[in-house]
This record gives sequence, C-alpha cells and structure tokens, in this order.
Amino acid sequence: MGMIQHYLLPPLLAVGLVIAGCGGSEQQPAPAEQPQAAPPTQAQPSSQPLVTGLPDFTALVEKEGPAVVNISTVTHRDASDQQQQMEQLPEFFRRFFDEFGGGMPEQEDVRSLGSGFIISSDGYVLTNNHVVADADEIVVRLQDRRELDAELVGADEQSDLALLKVEASDLPVVNIGSSENLKVGEWVLAIGAPFGFDSSVTAGIVSAKGRSLPSDNYVPFIQTDVAINPGNSGGPLFNLNGEVVGINSQIISRSGGYMGLSFAIPMDMAMDVVEQLKDTGKVSRGWLGVLVQEVDRDLAESFGLERPMGALVAQVVDGSPAAAAGLQPGDVIIEFDGHQIERSGDLPKVVGTIKPDSEVDLTVMRDGGKKDLSVTVGELPEDPRQAAAGGGESAQGGVLGLQVRDASAAELARAKAESGVIVAKVEEGPARAAGVRSGDILVSLNNQPVKDIDTLQDIVENLPEQGTVPALVNRGGNARFIALKLGQ
Repeated sequence: MGMIQHYLLPPLLAVGLVIAGCGGSEQQPAPAEQPQAAPPTQAQPSSQPLVTGLPDFTALVEKEGPAVVNISTVTHRDASDQQQQMEQLPEFFRRFFDEFGGGMPEQEDVRSLGSGFIISSDGYVLTNNHVVADADEIVVRLQDRRELDAELVGADEQSDLALLKVEASDLPVVNIGSSENLKVGEWVLAIGAPFGFDSSVTAGIVSAKGRSLPSDNYVPFIQTDVAINPGNSGGPLFNLNGEVVGINSQIISRSGGYMGLSFAIPMDMAMDVVEQLKDTGKVSRGWLGVLVQEVDRDLAESFGLERPMGALVAQVVDGSPAAAAGLQPGDVIIEFDGHQIERSGDLPKVVGTIKPDSEVDLTVMRDGGKKDLSVTVGELPEDPRQAAAGGGESAQGGVLGLQVRDASAAELARAKAESGVIVAKVEEGPARAAGVRSGDILVSLNNQPVKDIDTLQDIVENLPEQGTVPALVNRGGNARFIALKLGQ
C-alpha cells in the first residue's frame, strides 16, 4: 500500500501599505520634528531548542560493525521423525506415497539465519536462544568473510539468550554499555542481517522501557521503533556512544515483518546471564511461588485500594517460599526488595533477578492495610508447571445468580484447590456479568474461604446490598480473582 505524504505549507499573505502625499499648488508648512522611535527589540527565546538535528551514525558503524556477525545453523532431520509423520497421515495419503511417490517425500535439513556479536577477543559470541535452539551445526561468519564453527556454551530459554564460543583470537569486540541509563526518546541503532542481507544498519529511538510481553515473564524489554526483521534476531542495539545496550529479540507484527514495534533484551540483564552461562552452563533465578494477576479498577475498589496497583496474589503454590512466608490469596504485593510493584508483570522480573536463598522484605495490602513480610527466595524450578503453579446437593447462590454444589475430593485435587464449591449453573446476576462459568470452583468470596455450600450461604447473607466484592475462582487449575458488582 502506497504512502501519501501531505505537505502543509502555511499560505503567505504580503500586504504592502504605501502612504503618498497629494500634490497641490500651495506649499504646506513643514511639520514639527518628532522624536525618533527606538527600533523594536527582537524577542529572545526562553530556552535552547530541545532537538538540534539528526545524528550521524557513520563513525559508529565503522568502529563497531566488524564485531557484529552472522549466524547460520543446520538442524538434521531424524529418519524416525519422518516415519512418525508418515504414520500420522491418513491411509489414503500413505498409500499414495508408497505406490506413486516412493514413500515419504525426502525432507531437507532445517536451516536458519540470525545475528550475533562478539563480546570478547578470545571468541565468545552472544545471540538469541531461538536462533540456535536444537541446532546440530552452528557457523559464525565475520565481516571479513571468515566462517568459524561455533560451540554452544549454554543457553537460557527464559531470557532467550545463548552464549557461543569460536576458536579464534584477537577478534574485534563490541563496547558493552548499560541499559539502565537509557532514556525514552534516545537514539539507538541496530546492526544485523535481516532476511540474510549482511551488515544492515537501521536506526530509531527508544519507545519505552520495562515492557512486558505475554510470552516472557522475566525480561523487562526495551521497546524501540528501529526497523527489525527476521534475521536481526540476536544482533546488537547501540546507543550513540557506540555501546551495546540491548539485544534485538522480538517484533510484534500482523504481517511477519516490521510494523514499528521492536523489542530488545536489556544488556545489564544479558551480561548477568552470560556470567552464569560461563560458570555453570545454566541460569538460576529467584522463585516466589505465587500466581498473580493485574489489579483493575473494579478489583482495586473491592480490595479497598485507592487506585489500581500492585500484583494480586490469586494462588500460592504449596511448599513454596511464598507459602512459608505467609502470603495468602487476596494479598496485593506493592513492594518487593525495595522495588515498587505497579503492575503484576513487574513482580516476576524483580524476583527473577534475586539470587536463590536470599532473604528479602516485601509489603502487601491485606484487609485494607499494609503488612510487611519477609521471604527467603527459592530457585525457579525447571518445570514451568511447578513454578506456575465431589458430588453433593445443589444450592442457590442467592444474589450472585449462581447454582453450586459441593466439590468432590478428586475435583479439588485435580484443580489443586484445598476447598470450594463447584459452579453448576450461572444465571442472570453479578456472577455472570463478572465472567463466572459453569465448572469453576468458587474458592473464596469477599475474602472469606468457601468450604462448602453452607459457608457460601452464610457469606452471601452478610454481603452488602451495594458495592464491589472480590471472588476467587479456580478454573482449570488456575486461580483468579474477579470483582462482583452487587446491586446492579
């Protein structure tokens, strides 16, 4: 689709005012001499311009470009994988390939391209994990056209980083900077190989810092508008001082190409990962053991908060550091180890940077007041499911618009819930408006645990006629708070 540029030029209106004397036969006396007016003074600007011009990147590219490399990988296809794919085909297609095609069509090795950069003269190279994941062969190509076989030192899927090593010396290296000092609006530059075009340079500005993406819980991404495309992954993001401040990792796009939203891994975090990969080949992260959710306006009202803030604890994993510290569902974590927690996405990033077995302080909002706790941070389990965490008569949920029944021990065990009632039917009312579904387990209402039908009825009878109250529901093993608006 073409781009139409509209140039808006202000119209110029020139008005000439000429005053001329009228000719006559009689000479008029000369007017009295008037004092000469002082020349008008030009208004001085109150401050210097905030933007003085566009930067020149040529010196930066010439100096830092040789340390940026292309990375190509090959992943060999296993014959058993092809046989498994053959068995999954319908009978008609299997017979077709056997009779006419000579069996399953031959599949080539999987090849991929990416970028990276040299961080030490003895051959350590940093890139994205997804560039080299499951690769059988890794080749690093320098700007002087040398191609070097690389060994994978270690990789971290959570941060999408991988450390490679090539056998060489006196290699050009990048200048490592700090992402902590980056400012929104600052110019940045990327070098990489988009679509295989070597040493491509693109520039833009920092759009935001500390961005959370749905698929990444532990990376506070740097958002930029630098043009990043497939092949740029793993390449460096420079500031104007020629320092690497980030590693280009992801884009958000509806087309698969650049749409103005690019995300880079902060360099401060990346270098911590590098040191751990060098020492042990893996990365250890702090773990709290809670499932948290965002606090919206309705939930803030139901928990007595002045505004939406913090990370709302929906579930506490049994045997976790959070459980040992006394954290409870319904707590809103507003501060952790001295860091303010404004959004739920802030908490995993802060916890992940803390070394396991460290004791830290945190502050929660509980029952309308602040409560200080202390927790000994654990180590994030490798199994993400561990880290994330029957019958009876029916009864009316009264003003909620619910029909519920007691939960069996097996149902509670499958949902990893200690108690609660099963939602059998949702009728018109606050529960339906809030999104409660049949099959949900109602765990607590108005911060009071729901053990069975009788306790639920007692809680409902004492609910206010108007206002917003929190309800904790368990759906598919995941707990989540919702806000029920009463009297509407």
